[in-house]
Amino acid sequence: MSRFGAKPVVAALLIAGVVGAFFFCEYLIYFPAIFRCAWPELGPARGGEGTSAVRAMVLSDTHLLGAVGGHWFDKLRREWQMERAFQTALWLLKPEMVFILGDVFDEGKWSSQKHWEDDVRRFHRMFRHSSDTELVVLVGNHDIGFHYEMDWFKLQRFEKVFNASSTRIVTKKGVNFLLVNSVALHGDGCPICQSVEKELIRLSADLNCSLQNSQPDSGGTENCEGSGSYPPTAPIMLQHYPLYRVSDASCTGQDAAPPEERHLLFREKYDVLSKEASQRLLRWFRPRLILSGHTHSGCEFLHDNKYLEISVPSFSWRNRNNPSFILASVSPGSYSLSKCFLPEESTVIGVYCSAGACLLLLLLAHCLWMKGLLQLSLCLLGKHKSL
Repeated sequence: MSRFGAKPVVAALLIAGVVGAFFFCEYLIYFPAIFRCAWPELGPARGGEGTSAVRAMVLSDTHLLGAVGGHWFDKLRREWQMERAFQTALWLLKPEMVFILGDVFDEGKWSSQKHWEDDVRRFHRMFRHSSDTELVVLVGNHDIGFHYEMDWFKLQRFEKVFNASSTRIVTKKGVNFLLVNSVALHGDGCPICQSVEKELIRLSADLNCSLQNSQPDSGGTENCEGSGSYPPTAPIMLQHYPLYRVSDASCTGQDAAPPEERHLLFREKYDVLSKEASQRLLRWFRPRLILSGHTHSGCEFLHDNKYLEISVPSFSWRNRNNPSFILASVSPGSYSLSKCFLPEESTVIGVYCSAGACLLLLLLAHCLWMKGLLQLSLCLLGKHKSL
């Protein structure tokens, strides 16, 4: 091959390597990772033969970066990762419902109206979905601020975007999903706290009335007249803050907090709900499952030896190297969960570094080969002149 003919070949190999590495890391890598995930089965012993289960995808803490603290490249990189992961999951898994457990935005607590509208526009682009999938979004402290930062304007602005109250019950196929505004459970009598607690008490009474009315010999009660009607099943409770626990010391698994952080004590009303608020929620609703976010790490914790809580890790590479989400199959009488891990950011960086090293070696080898050809040509030319 002549040196002139080698240049197009090397250029083609370099371009193919760059395009191939980019296409794999930015598109293809999500498919094998999510293709391994599957909806958990509800067996006959747990859910009953023929039970129609709700297929729900649960993720948390997307933290879309804002205009103040978000570097443009960080914003571009992490939001592209979440968009591709979410769209691939929708295409492969086809969930009926998707829950996002708060901290959707990173700077909602201080965003100006202009920046807020830009964040919302990007959210709707990233998490676009068909009408076959119902998207349910919960409020977190980064969306409206911690208790001392939240106000009616920020809460109503959030509720307006998602066209729903931050505290409510969503029912699907006989399953009650209880959505809790956990940011407002500070217990100090603030106006928003009073409103949320009043709504929770009403929802608790309605659920209890539905359970009572389902009993053959109950005959209902006078106190239940005019109450809302819900399927007579214990709810799945979803919220941003976890219920009170001392630390993550008992949490295990590849998505748990790093070992050096698991024994750090949680602060009530900041890292977790207070003991009092946690006990009130358990007493009012007696949920069969609690799903929460906020900590950015995974954990399974059993409250009072009977109420299971699952902390869902962050969905973003910005918060952890190995994001994941929950796949839940839920029927009126049972549920089953599985976890789906996304590609690790370190893997993508490793692929790019390996591809770059290979392309650099190819380029170096080509340069050395061309140098050798040049020296050989000069040598032959010198001998020809001497003759």
